Amino acid sequence: MGDGGGGCCPPMDLFRSEPMQLVQLIIPIESAHLTVSYLGDLGLLQFKDLNAEKSPFQRTYANQIKKCGEMARKLRFFREQMSKTGVSPSAKSVARADIDFDDLEVKLGELEAEVVEVNANNEKLQRQYNELLEYKLVLLKTGEFFYSAQSGAAAQQREVESGLLGEGSMETPLLQERDNLVDSSKQVKLGYLSGLVPREKSMAFERIIFRATRGNVFLKQAVVEDPVTDPVSGEKVEKNVFVVFYSGERAKNKIFKICEAFGANRYPFPEELSKQAQMITEVSGRLSELKTTIDVGLSHRGSLLQNISDQFEQWNLIVRKEKSIYHTLNMLSIDVTKKCLVAEGWSPVFATKQIQDALERATFDSNSQVGAIFQVLHTRESPPTYFRANKFTSAFQEIVDAYGVAKYQEANPGVYTIVTFPFLFAVMFGDWGHGICLLLATLYFIIREKQLLNQKLGDIMQMTFGGRYVIMMMALFSIYTGLIYNEFFSVPFELFGSSAYACRDLSCRDASTVGLIKVGPTYPFGVDPAWHGTRSELPFLNSLKMKMSILLGVAQMNLGIILSYFNAKFFSNALNIWFQFIPQMIFLNSLFGYLSLLIILKWCTGSQADLYHVMIYMFLSPTDDLGENQLFVGQKTVQLVLLVLALAAVPWMLLPKPFLLKKQYQERTPSSWRQIMVHMTMRNLNLVRFLCTN
Repeated sequence: MGDGGGGCCPPMDLFRSEPMQLVQLIIPIESAHLTVSYLGDLGLLQFKDLNAEKSPFQRTYANQIKKCGEMARKLRFFREQMSKTGVSPSAKSVARADIDFDDLEVKLGELEAEVVEVNANNEKLQRQYNELLEYKLVLLKTGEFFYSAQSGAAAQQREVESGLLGEGSMETPLLQERDNLVDSSKQVKLGYLSGLVPREKSMAFERIIFRATRGNVFLKQAVVEDPVTDPVSGEKVEKNVFVVFYSGERAKNKIFKICEAFGANRYPFPEELSKQAQMITEVSGRLSELKTTIDVGLSHRGSLLQNISDQFEQWNLIVRKEKSIYHTLNMLSIDVTKKCLVAEGWSPVFATKQIQDALERATFDSNSQVGAIFQVLHTRESPPTYFRANKFTSAFQEIVDAYGVAKYQEANPGVYTIVTFPFLFAVMFGDWGHGICLLLATLYFIIREKQLLNQKLGDIMQMTFGGRYVIMMMALFSIYTGLIYNEFFSVPFELFGSSAYACRDLSCRDASTVGLIKVGPTYPFGVDPAWHGTRSELPFLNSLKMKMSILLGVAQMNLGIILSYFNAKFFSNALNIWFQFIPQMIFLNSLFGYLSLLIILKWCTGSQADLYHVMIYMFLSPTDDLGENQLFVGQKTVQLVLLVLALAAVPWMLLPKPFLLKKQYQERTPSSWRQIMVHMTMRNLNLVRFLCTN
C-alpha cells in the first residue's frame, strides 16, 4: 500500500511501518512542562530514558511524582466513598481549563479532611445509636424477666400467708422466711449483670460461665427476634439478651472477662420499676434525636460527594496527566548549566513538522525567551515499529499486536487480517439470518459512534464498541457464507432457483433417504436446499466443510510464507530466501498443496477416490498402483517426485542456515553461534511438526 489520499486524513502505509528517526530536543527548563504536555497530546514521540542508571528517588522530579501519587490516593478515596454511597462520577463534567494544579492539591486536601471528619462523626453517632438500640432491648427484655419474677414471688407469698398451700405440698418452703430473719448478717446479697451475646455463642457462653463459677450463678436468656447491628463491627448479628445473677466480687470479675472474650456487650439495669420506665423513655428520646442527627449528617455527606462527583473525572484526568508529564521529565537529562533539559526519542519522519509546531507553541505559551532546539540524530539502533491506523483499521491492528508486533519495516499482517480474520470467523458462523442480526447491531454502534465516544460504557459494551468495524466485517462475511451454506436460522431457501433434485415417486415416502433423483441443472449458488433434512446431510456437509477448511488453511499458510519472501527481499537477506522461503514452500505444497489439488480435482470430476487412502499410501507404499483412487494420468510419478522433494526440503531447512549464520557471526560474537543454531533448528522443527500434525 502506497501513500495516498488527502483531505483531513493523513496518508497511510499499512503494509510496512512508518520510517522512524531518532531526534534530540534541547528544552529550556521554564518551558519543559508545557513542551512535554503538548508532545504528549500529539502522541508522535517516544522518549528514551536518559537516566536509566538512576533510581526513581534520585531523579529530578521525584517530589512532584510523590505529590501526584498522594493526590491520586485522595481521588481513589473519593471513588471508594462514592461507590459506598451509590454516587457515580459524572460522565459530563464541566470543563474548566483554568484549574491550577497547586490549587487543586489544596482543594483535594480540604475535601478529604471534610469527608474524613463527616465519616468519623457519622460512625461515632451510628455507634452510639446502635448501643442505645441494644440498651433499649436489654431494658425491655430484662424488665419483662424481673416483672414476671416479682409477680410470681408476690403471688407465692400471698398463697403462703393465706394458708392455701398444705403442709405436705411440694411447693411448701422448707425454711420459712421468719427463720431467716433471726440473723440478718447471714443473708447473702446477689448481684446481677445484663447485656447481649451473639446467638451462635450463647450456648458456649452459658457453659463457660457455669464452669468458671462452679454453678454458683443463675443465667436467664431471651431471644431477640430481629438481627441487631453490632456497635463494634457494624454488621447485622442475631443476639440474645442475658441476665446473670452471681454472688461475690470474684465471680463478678470472672463473668466480666468471659463477656469480653465472647464479645458480649454489657448494659446497666435499674432494680426499681419506676427507674426502668424512666430509662426506657430517656433512651427512646435519645434514639430519636440521634436518628435525626444521623440523617442530617448523611444528607450533608451525600451532597458533598455529589459535588465531588461532578468534577471527579476532570480532576482524575488532570492528576494522571501531570503524573505522566513528570514521569517523562524524569527521563530527560539536565544540561551542565542546569538551564535546559536534553531529550531523545523516536518519531515518525512525517511528524517532524508537527513536533516543531508543538515546540514553538510551548515556547510561546510559557513566555520563554529561548526556544527549544530540534535536531535529527544518526544512529544504528533498531527503531520501534509504528503503524498509522484509523478507526476502521485500529481494531484489526490491535488483534495482530496482541500476538506480536512486527519488526521495524517488516511486512504487516494487519493488512491481510482485515479480510482473513472476519472471513474465517464467517466460515464457522455461516448463517445469513444471524449475520443480518449481527450487522444491524453493529450498525447501531457505527451510526451513533459520535455520541457513544463521549459516554462511559461498561466493560463488555466498551469492548464491543471498540471492535464495531471488526464485527461489521464479520457480519458481512457471515451473510456471504450463510448464502453459500443456504442457511437462514438453519432453514434452507430456494433463493437462486429450484432444487436440482426431486422425489423418485409421487408419494415421496423415501425422500429422506435415497429417494431423491437429479432432474434439473445444478443449483447455481451454494448448497442445494434439498440436502437439508436428509440422512446424508451431516456426512455431506462435514466432508464439504472439512475439505474447504483444508483449502483455506493451506492458502493462509502459503500467504504467511510468501510474506516472509517479501521481508527477505526488502532487507536483502538472500539467506532467508534460499534456505527458508524456498524449502518451506516446497515442503508445504508437496504435501498439503498436493492434497488441495486432489480435493479440487475430485470436486470437478465427481470421482469416488478415497483421498485418505491416497495420502496415507503415498508415504507407506509410494510405488503401488492407485487403482480406483487415481484421479489423473501419471499421478503415481507425480507423487514420487513430490515425496522426494518434501523429504529433501527438511534437511534443506534445518542444516545449511545455522552453519552459514555461524560463518557470518563467528568473528563478531564467537560464543553465540550455538544459540543461533539451536534457535533456527527449533523454529524449523516446530514448522515441520505443525504441518505434519495438521
